[in-house]
Amino acid sequence: MERTIVIDPVTRIEGHGRVSIFLDENGDVCDARLHVTQFRGFEKLCEGRPYYEMPSLTQRICGICPIIHSIASAKACDQILGVRVPDPAVKLRRLINCAQIIQSHAVSFFHLSLPDLILGMDYDRTKRNLFGVVERYPSIARDGIRLRSIGQETIKALAGKRIHPAWVVPGGVNEPLDSEDIDQVMSPLPEAMTIVRRTLDWFKNSLEEHREEIRFFANFPSMFMGLVNDLGNLEFIDGKLRLIDYKGDIVADSVQPERYADYIGESVKPWSYLKAPYYKPLGPEEGMYRVGPAARLNIVDGCGTPLADQEWAEFRSLGRGPALSSFYNHYARLIEILYAVETMEMLLNDPDIRSPHVRAVAQPNYEEGIGVVEAPRGTLVHHYKVDEHGLVTWANLIVATGNNELAMNRGIMQTAKRFLNGKDISEGMLNRVEAVIRAFDPCLSCSTHQVGETITSIRLLGPDGEVLSEAGPS
Repeated sequence: MERTIVIDPVTRIEGHGRVSIFLDENGDVCDARLHVTQFRGFEKLCEGRPYYEMPSLTQRICGICPIIHSIASAKACDQILGVRVPDPAVKLRRLINCAQIIQSHAVSFFHLSLPDLILGMDYDRTKRNLFGVVERYPSIARDGIRLRSIGQETIKALAGKRIHPAWVVPGGVNEPLDSEDIDQVMSPLPEAMTIVRRTLDWFKNSLEEHREEIRFFANFPSMFMGLVNDLGNLEFIDGKLRLIDYKGDIVADSVQPERYADYIGESVKPWSYLKAPYYKPLGPEEGMYRVGPAARLNIVDGCGTPLADQEWAEFRSLGRGPALSSFYNHYARLIEILYAVETMEMLLNDPDIRSPHVRAVAQPNYEEGIGVVEAPRGTLVHHYKVDEHGLVTWANLIVATGNNELAMNRGIMQTAKRFLNGKDISEGMLNRVEAVIRAFDPCLSCSTHQVGETITSIRLLGPDGEVLSEAGPS
């Protein structure tokens, strides 16, 4: 008889989701699905709002990485205004985004995934958490807490508060830096550098312990997508789209972000509120691609900072071509933190960063704007249309996590087939299914809309947790 294993909720991720694993009559895994169970509707909520509210409004999508939503939104609004953002403002946007990268990647690596990586996938689940790490490895836990704090305090120093600051605005940023701000941001960078280099050394030495996870955590051929700068290096704010295939050959390059819809289509699955984007020329079934830290390091020709370039070269030596296993996202996050620290130091030493000219002011001159940036979790698209009064008439968002929807589903299928069987199911086996999702670090709260009919699943539970009745998708 066929059976279904449900993991509800998926733990140590941002947002709410569950996994259904389907077993055939022999107890073998025949299908697996990730259900994103929350519906936000932000695109509809934006309609009728003035364009200048969008950076503050849309960053409420997420409390983990609000800065990058505000930057993507502001870039879309820059196009609506038809202005050139002053160079100092571009550098300030890049500076605060680096702080966002540090704090977001620190949460993912140290708070969410480190319990699996350092305690073990089969460790006592009551202690396989940050508190368990604190108990057994207090120095590493302190490093993670401190690294995230540095990122958060930097955002506060730049923008006035840690979460949802109203600093990034259409046309630039709303306030320049003074010398005190610069000193406050600069002072913790040597400590951050020490922490990330120490963690990189430890993690690289531990990779051999995770051979099975590397082999089966979403390790399959796919395309990879992200932004690169004019030199082909890592770029988060102002770049062009590049797609490569699983061999490393370029599929599309130097694609202007405004043309994203020529290459990326959007589909939905009946079991999830998260959209499933795909590479249009191959269609929704074959057009799967991945974004995020490992994808970015796969597509670039280098990082562009000395220490990160050294680590990138070592990362790329893992195989003959792109790193196909999504387990390597953990590795790539640490390299990107290193890159962010180096970039912040470079920007803070640039005299231009002190310029008071940080905003271009204008009225709306165009009825459409598109902002494409790299969020910690991958490529993020904000696309708006406005009327003659500057009021939003239509909005479309492709959140970073959505780009990985197809790959995450295939990844949990691969992991479940390797580690699960219908005869002897252990908690550690199920934890590996969750852990492959954590490798992508999805922010499910960023799931913004669903196209088509309502797909809410309603479950009636008895006092002992037994499902008495259920209505909705299978």
